[in-house]
Amino acid sequence: MLQFLKSLFKPKSASLNETDPMKKFLLVGLGNVGEEYAETRHNIGFKILDALATKEDFAFATAKLGEIGSFKIKGRSVLCLKPSTYMNRSGKALKYWMEKEKIPLENVLVLTDDINLPFGTLRLKTKGSDGGHNGLKDIQNLLQTTKYNRLRFGVGADFGKGRQVNYVLGKWNAEEQTALKERLARSVELIHSFVLSGVSITMNQFNGT
Repeated sequence: MLQFLKSLFKPKSASLNETDPMKKFLLVGLGNVGEEYAETRHNIGFKILDALATKEDFAFATAKLGEIGSFKIKGRSVLCLKPSTYMNRSGKALKYWMEKEKIPLENVLVLTDDINLPFGTLRLKTKGSDGGHNGLKDIQNLLQTTKYNRLRFGVGADFGKGRQVNYVLGKWNAEEQTALKERLARSVELIHSFVLSGVSITMNQFNGT
């Protein structure tokens, strides 16, 4: 509700007022649109961007292929995107905004869930396979490369055979819900470090924490 009210009173801009491409960044949170998905594990990318919006005091507005918001930090301009294309077509929205704003691929960071990591574990990587994740698969196909930055947020794998879809589209349990606030705050710190200090320093400081 707070984010909605902010969006009513703040000017909505779909572009970054920055001419130097090396000072422009794109954060892409992966998830599915709709209230039924809002609190699911698969939507952690959206959740991280919402935590960032609260921290940086900006609101999301509807734009082409998604919801976007932006903020500035120490001379850097950051565009945040929650694709409205659903998970399986995440790459379409990423590619559109990256090209529209002329943001170099090295300044793009994808925020995604990962069942191969214990709950709350953060791992920043500069390349890698899609690991069976449909959102990453679409991004990889459209960018024609596996070399792009992604923050993998562990959601665990507490499910039986054939129950993976139900698990990632399921809601956080009580224990996870309690721990989530601190984990989201840590994710926001990682994003700040990525923008200000670069990917290598950020990986050294945050991976596995």
